[in-house]
Amino acid sequence: MAAPTRKAARKAATTRAEAGRGTKPRIALALAGGGPLGAIYEIGALCALEQSLTGLELNRLDHYVGVSAGGFIAAGLANGISARDLCASFIEGDPSGHAVFDPAWLMQPATDELIRRGIMWPGLVLGALWRLTAGRKSLMHTLEHLGAGLPTGVFSNRNIHTELARLFEREGFTNDFRKLKSRLTLVATNLDTGEAAPFGSPGWDHVPISQAVQASSALPGLYPPVEIDDQYYVDGALKKTLHASMAMDQGVDLMLCLNPLVPFDASMPESPRVMQRGLAPERRRIPRIIEGGLPSVLSQTFRSMIHSRMALGMKHYERAYPDTDIVLIEPDHRDPELYLANTFSYRQRRHLAEHAFQQTRQMLRSRKTGLSAKLSRHGIHINHAALDDPKAHLCTPLKPPTRVGRAIASLQEVMDDLGHMVKHHPTAAA
Repeated sequence: MAAPTRKAARKAATTRAEAGRGTKPRIALALAGGGPLGAIYEIGALCALEQSLTGLELNRLDHYVGVSAGGFIAAGLANGISARDLCASFIEGDPSGHAVFDPAWLMQPATDELIRRGIMWPGLVLGALWRLTAGRKSLMHTLEHLGAGLPTGVFSNRNIHTELARLFEREGFTNDFRKLKSRLTLVATNLDTGEAAPFGSPGWDHVPISQAVQASSALPGLYPPVEIDDQYYVDGALKKTLHASMAMDQGVDLMLCLNPLVPFDASMPESPRVMQRGLAPERRRIPRIIEGGLPSVLSQTFRSMIHSRMALGMKHYERAYPDTDIVLIEPDHRDPELYLANTFSYRQRRHLAEHAFQQTRQMLRSRKTGLSAKLSRHGIHINHAALDDPKAHLCTPLKPPTRVGRAIASLQEVMDDLGHMVKHHPTAAA
């Protein structure tokens, strides 16, 4: 048997010493962004972890780090809202649950911003005409001058602050970072300096949690920057994808990281959908990225950029924090379900959350040997009975389709396949 590495020996010694002192392992959770789809994936994955891992109490972790959409979930978990409750209110639409995520919050026009920028247009147009004529400036220079009249965001994010504040002010919750039992860090980006703003850290903890979530999720172009203390803040993902170092700098034994957006590998002609164990996988043709036009190309580009940055960050974490076990959970790069879904679509949220739940369970099964050793050092064990249960579901299973419904679905798949074959047949261009 090979001799243990110095890192493994040091970690084993530390674990034995802590066990002797009865020290509770310090566990942190970092949640990346990804829009509504990212939140759906993270809720499904967290529910799978909660069901399949004994000893992991998601509402009693030492530190939560949230970025963008992950900030919604991190703030809820730190306030004692379970992953199942998040699923009931956001995924299943249970009116008795905690309405933490309401789609209507994110789709209202930024009326104030549109009016404010609209008022600027008469002066900007007159100034542009003067530059073009008397000033003898070029057309491009003149058009650049008009850019100040464009709105900084299309949708309003004010309701995020308002509605979350209303929720966290209820009995048993808090909208004050300083009153939480666990540490919570919500990361935004200072628009003027480009530096990370760690709301919840000392010096940043006077800001209401609800407003910090609003700032962290202010994706440029979609939502206006958020003004806090005479500074403007936008999405925290502009600086880093995970910001897990916010927790590891404070000392963490186990760092759990969830990243919902990965580049899609469309090199395979088809890929099985993740389904419950014991059933044959359903197969679905994966289209080439270019078939989706500009939106698909931009989506793949964005996913590749943020994922390559995160991969470099994970390598840095392993070098900079050798005494911290790091577990990264993310979707399968070859799985089309999450990629083909509309990032801002809520119609599919039930199916996508169930898919994320089952996919995470499959990941735990495939990595159980390595994960068991890593997690057991921190008092967490895989519940094999729950993990191998073929009847385990996140959402209540819907009624199976009728025979006619199955026939129509099969016919549609055949027509899609025929269309694909005709399109790519050598004689199709004749």
